[in-house]
Amino acid sequence: MDANQTTPEAADPHESRALLADGDVTQAADMGASSTAAHATAPPRDDRRRRRAAVLGFVVALLAVSIDQLTKVWAEATLTMGERHPLLADLLALQLAFNPGAAFSLGASATPIITVVAIAGSAVAASLTWRTTSLPWAVGLGLILGGALGNVIDRLARAPGPGRGHVVDFIAYADWFIGNVADVFVFAGMALCVILAFNGKRMRPPHAPQSIA
Repeated sequence: MDANQTTPEAADPHESRALLADGDVTQAADMGASSTAAHATAPPRDDRRRRRAAVLGFVVALLAVSIDQLTKVWAEATLTMGERHPLLADLLALQLAFNPGAAFSLGASATPIITVVAIAGSAVAASLTWRTTSLPWAVGLGLILGGALGNVIDRLARAPGPGRGHVVDFIAYADWFIGNVADVFVFAGMALCVILAFNGKRMRPPHAPQSIA
């Protein structure tokens, strides 16, 4: 056989390596494209969870605001200033009062400042309600938001004027203080959030691992 004749086994090794390299690049590109397409078509589960939790939280807040305002209308129409109606001996009673201050009537002379603080607190609660993906956290934050907004409405819409309005209180706790349903919602929401935090329940749980086909 002619020494100059080239057999298939004697093909240029550099050319063979180049062809293999081209094949690896093509295969990698195909895999990358498939992965990108899979991620593009995968449902945004985190977004769905966040939206579902946000809807729940804001619905809870809306219900809390509605109940608070309706009970205040009822209290003003039914109760008389200075009269006390015992419900549970003297530990719990109905007594109409108009509070210019914060809890326990603190800051009665600083109503505008309290209004600003209440609005800021409501904004924070709304932001957290929008961001959480946990349904229990959404309930707790929704209660806080609804209760805070209930009292903010009083500050903005009641006498003696916007930003200086007095909050309608009518639930007397012994001789300690007089509150309203909004306060109950805020306390219940904070208690729920504390319980969730102590039990390791996160506002935004970590991403669940996704299987790769």
